[in-house]
Amino acid sequence: RRVGKTVIIERLANVHAGESLLLNGEDLEAQALLSERSVASYQRLIGDKTLLLIDEAQKVPGIGAMVKLMVDHFPQLRIVLTGSSAFDLYQDLGEPLTGRKITLRIHPLALEEFRSTENLLETQNRLAVCMIFGCYPETWHYQNPKDRISYLKNLASDYLLKDLLQYDGIRNTAKLQNLLRLIAFQIGREVSFDELGRQLGLNKNTVEKYLDLLIKVFVLIRVGGFSRNLRKEVSKSSKWYFVDNGVRNVFAANFNELSLRNDTGELWENYCISERLKAISYRDVLAWYYFWRTYDQQEITWVEERSGGLHGYEFK
Repeated sequence: RRVGKTVIIERLANVHAGESLLLNGEDLEAQALLSERSVASYQRLIGDKTLLLIDEAQKVPGIGAMVKLMVDHFPQLRIVLTGSSAFDLYQDLGEPLTGRKITLRIHPLALEEFRSTENLLETQNRLAVCMIFGCYPETWHYQNPKDRISYLKNLASDYLLKDLLQYDGIRNTAKLQNLLRLIAFQIGREVSFDELGRQLGLNKNTVEKYLDLLIKVFVLIRVGGFSRNLRKEVSKSSKWYFVDNGVRNVFAANFNELSLRNDTGELWENYCISERLKAISYRDVLAWYYFWRTYDQQEITWVEERSGGLHGYEFK
């Protein structure tokens, strides 16, 4: 949510003006136009267009079956769907479009994107802002820290958890927010489900379920322990990070400057890991990632397994 999908799809429509059709899945008229699931109906809708763009596609009931019919009968037509509800998208688009789709994930602004518009000195000068306020695009429209904080608070409460709170069985918003607060203060540390459960008054399985859902709505990142089944290696624990530093700082209730903080190391580690995952995603690298630690406290912060090799990184 809030990473610029609508801006991108509108830009596509402008670039391909005359050959594209842009619909909004939240528009009831658009839903009605798509609801008559027949080749003839879609032929009338599409006409001679070669590009169909549907924003917030998960709002259209049965969108997966509709798009499958179009893909099968209109080979000249390219279709772009955007959406931010992971649950609805996976359910509606997964099976009908197996083998017929390419999935792209859009992240908050990445270091690689800034690289094209600034030099190294500018990047270094911007670094503290990224570590404190994160990289959601709209935060860069504000110069005043108070405005940035206000935006991030609204983002965390109104947008990022919206999917999760609509999910069946998630009713206790206070417990969910308290869980995120606990994770915010344990960046880079191994987290015990049992301990979190005791602090929250929840059982271990419920905590694990909440954390898994927070991954699916793009709030948290889980990093598991790497092991080659050596008895001295820690492999069952996990570390947790936030997708964006600004959101982490909302739940930590701390937007102080770096010179006034005692968690700069945690912020740096979270920032490096989120940036590394953006790079892996945008470069289309197939990699598994872990942390590595032995019981006698030897440790590597980040281990990537890719191209048949292991690559270790430390973020200091």
